[in-house]
Amino acid sequence: MSQPAVPTRALPRSVLRAMNPATLRRRASGAPFVLPVVAAAVAIVVCCPLVFVVMQAGQSGWDSVRQLLGRPLVTTLLWHTLELTVTVTAATLLVGFCAAFLTQRTDIPGRRVFTVLLAMPLAVPEFVHGYCWVSLFPSVQGFWGAVLVMTTSLYPLVFLPVAATLRGSDAATEEVARSLGHSRWRVLWRVTLPQTRPALAGGALLVSLYLLGEYGAFAMVRYTTFATAIYTQFETSFDTVSASVLALVLIVLAVLVIGAEAGAGRRRGRVVREGAAARPADPLPLGRGRIPALVGLAAVVGTTLGVPVYALGYWLAKGNSSTLPSASIWSATATTAGYALVTAAVATAAAVPVALLAWRHPGHASEGIVRLAYLTRALPGIAVALAVVFFAIRYAQPWYQQPPMLVAGYVVLFFPLALTAVRASLAHVPHGVEDVARSLGRRRLAVLVRVTLPLIGPGLAASFAMVALTASTELTATLLLHPTGTETLATRFWSYTTGLAYGAAAPYAAMMTLLSVPAVVLLTRRTLGPARSLKEEA
Repeated sequence: MSQPAVPTRALPRSVLRAMNPATLRRRASGAPFVLPVVAAAVAIVVCCPLVFVVMQAGQSGWDSVRQLLGRPLVTTLLWHTLELTVTVTAATLLVGFCAAFLTQRTDIPGRRVFTVLLAMPLAVPEFVHGYCWVSLFPSVQGFWGAVLVMTTSLYPLVFLPVAATLRGSDAATEEVARSLGHSRWRVLWRVTLPQTRPALAGGALLVSLYLLGEYGAFAMVRYTTFATAIYTQFETSFDTVSASVLALVLIVLAVLVIGAEAGAGRRRGRVVREGAAARPADPLPLGRGRIPALVGLAAVVGTTLGVPVYALGYWLAKGNSSTLPSASIWSATATTAGYALVTAAVATAAAVPVALLAWRHPGHASEGIVRLAYLTRALPGIAVALAVVFFAIRYAQPWYQQPPMLVAGYVVLFFPLALTAVRASLAHVPHGVEDVARSLGRRRLAVLVRVTLPLIGPGLAASFAMVALTASTELTATLLLHPTGTETLATRFWSYTTGLAYGAAAPYAAMMTLLSVPAVVLLTRRTLGPARSLKEEA
């Protein structure tokens, strides 16, 4: 039986105006141009370092490239980088998943406290982790020293997304598996672990890209990778061409890593729940395994957080004697905070159009722009810094060695972090919500400001926190881009540690850590969501 037609006089005037064919045609042919143009402009700016590296490498000619890449040293660097990336990524996946499972799915005591403590190593920069270990234990050097320092620094990048996935997953799937007679371990392997596969893949991607571009921590433990070799090439001989050729190898490695993550992401649909809201799982009783699990988590916290806290306290108490001139820690703190906040605001604003394009118009073109933006994360900070200098001298001379140049370098470096956070937030917004708002006569800009942005507000806050956190501790690009006479906490810390003045460097390391704590707390709350009730936590 057909439904009676609704008399048009009964509809509000705004809805009638929205249903007008002329209005619909105007909307269909108007604003969509703006978003792709803005997103493409952002992508072009972010990809400038890639263009710079390709241009510089192209100047050397094919014979020179083949001769350089054929040197035994390049083979050694490639092996070091791959060996370290694979080992540390595997270690962070193991530590991150086990810690997340114990704190989110078992009845281990102190789960809420452990959850916060396990995320806190993010507040300590990687090179400060290296400084803490090397200053206390000088034998922490070489490959295993790098594995220890980077695993203790980066495992929260796996722990947080996996914990969030386990916290929000539905208990029904595991209950069905157990009702079919599967053991606890089989349910863990066949049901729980596949549910966390997207989070594991995303965490592994971030860890791998960090490892490809890291310099400060590897310099501390004296382990040579492509990133340290590129920095040395720039610093000692100013050979930008050879360094750019080496950077091209890093880009190829990054493409492989991103491709692997994209392959894992294509299978995410298998774990999506439709219909009613997910029901939290009951904590699994550990029984006699409770004490070993408790000792294991305490060991992880002690190794990843206890060692840096003890080292900073030890060197602060020991004194700050140094032959280097003293500097005001407060002025360095204000400078660092100012640059970090401005960078966070600009990077978050730039990520919105790119994320909106991928969300509104999914396809090869939009996804290609997103993947291209991630490639810059694999470049060492020194390569990004030189690219910014190169383009500033030619196209923005007034900005050379001025604050905007340092902010531009930070934005290019940390744009992928902002994009990740904004995209994750948009993924939870129903696609039809903007169409409903526009059907009521609202313009696209009004819908964006009054509907879309408020819905992704928590994601924007997470993006701001992540970028501010990383920008406040950036070292390599800052050494090259900071304006003359301007010092940040990271540059002051590096000046003292290169002179082996560990006591003098401690206040700057401690201040960087304190500045990062609020951002880590905000990021943890945003990732894991509101705290559960006491009944649920019991």
